[in-house]
Amino acid sequence: MAKKAAKKQSGQSTAVAEGEVPVVGAREACPCGSGRRYKACHGRQAAHAVQELVHRPFEGLPGEADWVALRELVPAATVPLTLAAGVAEGAVGEVPSVTLATVLPLAWPALRRPDGSIMLGLQTQSSSGDLSRDLAEALELALATEPGSPVPARRTAPGGRRLQELLDTSAPFTPAVHTGFEFWLEDAESATGDVAASLERANASAIPTEKLAGVDSAYWCGTPDKNHLRWVMTVPEEQLLDALARLSAAGLSSLGEDTRLVGSFRAHGLTVPVWDLPLEMTAEECEKPAVEFAARLAETLADPRPLTADERRARANLVSRQITLN
Repeated sequence: MAKKAAKKQSGQSTAVAEGEVPVVGAREACPCGSGRRYKACHGRQAAHAVQELVHRPFEGLPGEADWVALRELVPAATVPLTLAAGVAEGAVGEVPSVTLATVLPLAWPALRRPDGSIMLGLQTQSSSGDLSRDLAEALELALATEPGSPVPARRTAPGGRRLQELLDTSAPFTPAVHTGFEFWLEDAESATGDVAASLERANASAIPTEKLAGVDSAYWCGTPDKNHLRWVMTVPEEQLLDALARLSAAGLSSLGEDTRLVGSFRAHGLTVPVWDLPLEMTAEECEKPAVEFAARLAETLADPRPLTADERRARANLVSRQITLN
């Protein structure tokens, strides 16, 4: 008992403040000074936070479907963000702008440019189970970072704020899709040496992608074998699958000759139908059939009748080819 008490007393002398407990090995003593192993103390809180998966992290933000698309589908895109009132107060220096980017160099969570502007990386690893909370913490760290510095990756602390609290949710969300990653640099044309080589490699790996203008959250992409249209929809999954099954059974699910609805996947709580397109079909040529399909889908969603046997088979076929990204 005396040894245990001494050990606890010794641990208390080196205890760290709540909210600053670093991550250590599961079997090591918890740095908080409790005398327990990390996995039975603050490690339990961290594990619990990871298990609490938020299925729709972008719900409540304008452009939820586009947030999902930029997270999972689009290689290179940026969106200007507007901070909520008071969020920039206390920031290190002026913050002339905040821009969401699909990905940043070295997968940085965020970057503070020399002029004080912030770039927030969307395609980063989630550590808390709530992507909105991870991104919010990266944004808050960027506000506290000296201009000209990246924000390094770290495990998200539990209990932090979410994007829905940091951003002005009345501001529009308007993605700009790029052909490459020149947006990483303030003056991409002057890039030389390793920077230019890195940028060239990144651009070469990007799949050509374009956002359709006539419908919401639909993205054309070109691959060597065939083109695709991937359309992120906010319709509840069960209702959407019923409607897609009705259209498939009626032969009305395509986007024109040699196109085919091949299935769907789930991403961050939303369903993303996918069409195969012929190689020669451009994004511009998808516009009209996509608008026409949207009208058919809206009409079908309003149909209250139960599915027929053929429609149930079509639905089962769609479900069998559905995958979940997260």
